[in-house]
Amino acid sequence: MRFPVSRFQKHLEKEMLASVTGKVQETLDLLIKDKQLNHLQEYANIVSINRLGYNDHGPVHARMVARNSLDILNLLENKIETSLEEEKLGTFEDSTILILIAGFCHDIGMAMGRKSHERNSIIIGTEIIENILFKLYDDKNKALIYKAMVFEAILGHMGDFNVTSIEAGIILVSDGCDMSKGRARIPYVLQKKPTIGDIHKYSAMSINKVIIGPGDEERPIKITVDMEDKAGVFQIEEVLYGKVSKSSIKKYIHIVAQLKDGTELLYL
Repeated sequence: MRFPVSRFQKHLEKEMLASVTGKVQETLDLLIKDKQLNHLQEYANIVSINRLGYNDHGPVHARMVARNSLDILNLLENKIETSLEEEKLGTFEDSTILILIAGFCHDIGMAMGRKSHERNSIIIGTEIIENILFKLYDDKNKALIYKAMVFEAILGHMGDFNVTSIEAGIILVSDGCDMSKGRARIPYVLQKKPTIGDIHKYSAMSINKVIIGPGDEERPIKITVDMEDKAGVFQIEEVLYGKVSKSSIKKYIHIVAQLKDGTELLYL
């Protein structure tokens, strides 16, 4: 069974691979080429969109979260230590690797349904995660610790599990930042009649893009949500802000809503 790969997905992959080097690039290459992982991502999307009427939880979303994570990491580098660095268990590069693995694997549990999909992502993704970590690290004890951190990031990406590491906090925010109209487009087009929860689709369709850029010295990350109208405020308040507020990197983030008329609303 083979699924078609969109041009946007290929663009994301090419963009990310060009932005990194060394072991991080090797990790990305392993994740992108992993056939089992790609099949699970595609099937998770079928369940999410076709069966449940949710937005994108497939390969494009996984890559968007991974890209968002790289953007956040670049803004935090040399400003704060990751948990691995602070605890002398690894390097910034190691933290980047673990975050990318979590980003690619965090939603594959949607293949089994929405409820507990964070835990289910771990259940069906354990072998994939272990294979990649054991290819990257000869020290198996270190790989086991890193697996636990990947699991924390996956388990915590909905904000229902209290994360403590910087790495897991980055995944939480990165996931919340993928909320533009592109992610909601397919379920929006497929919908034939009103359903409970439509506000999520209409709100997402009003968001043009989410920009992760430099903030100030105190808060080095500025997340700007560019939207057509105030319906997008729902996405900020119910999705993004909720995840940022529970993240270990909250104190480093500004959230700004930018309306079509140029008005800006500061949330953090």
